[in-house]
Amino acid sequence: MSACPTRCFLERQLPFGGILSAHRSLELHRMDMSSALTTAASAYLGTGPRLLMAKGALSEIAAQLASRCPEPALLLIPDMLELAELYSVVSGHRNLRVRLEKITTDSCRKFHVDCVDLRLLRAYVGPGVQWTADEGRTVQEAPTGAVVFLKGKHFPGWDEAEKILHRSPPLSCRPVEERIRLLLTIDEVNACPDAPFDMTT
Repeated sequence: MSACPTRCFLERQLPFGGILSAHRSLELHRMDMSSALTTAASAYLGTGPRLLMAKGALSEIAAQLASRCPEPALLLIPDMLELAELYSVVSGHRNLRVRLEKITTDSCRKFHVDCVDLRLLRAYVGPGVQWTADEGRTVQEAPTGAVVFLKGKHFPGWDEAEKILHRSPPLSCRPVEERIRLLLTIDEVNACPDAPFDMTT
């Protein structure tokens, strides 16, 4: 007998509730990358646009992703939707913004705090987010596939939480074949409204 999907979802959700603790600013959990998911991520790097973005309720996001994601990479969609649902449950937001982006530069290379309340990150390809709790003296890095929740400046009570700064891992210092990331970012729908996002390749 197969496991109950609802029970599996709840079991996956429970560890991430720690991000709502007053003192926490980061919650990281290693998540398995199945061979099918890894293959789909590689296919997206070869056939997908530089930035794939969807906004709205989960049903709207599902429709937008299905119409815009290249066929060889369609197996990414169920994972993105499950993580969007996870983010919705943990954050309380019902309207979201989901971004899947190819990154090949040292973007966001300075340590910073985002102007959002809560953000979810998962690197399907390449290194995950880097962070520091001591102004850069010690730097930690999320492994590929890990799911990370980060509090931003707009999270209620953020001033009382541990001060963690984060950045995109610099790629220019890595071997040529490792200078690419496929990053999923999930926020509430109006996060960073002034940021210039588009759907171009």
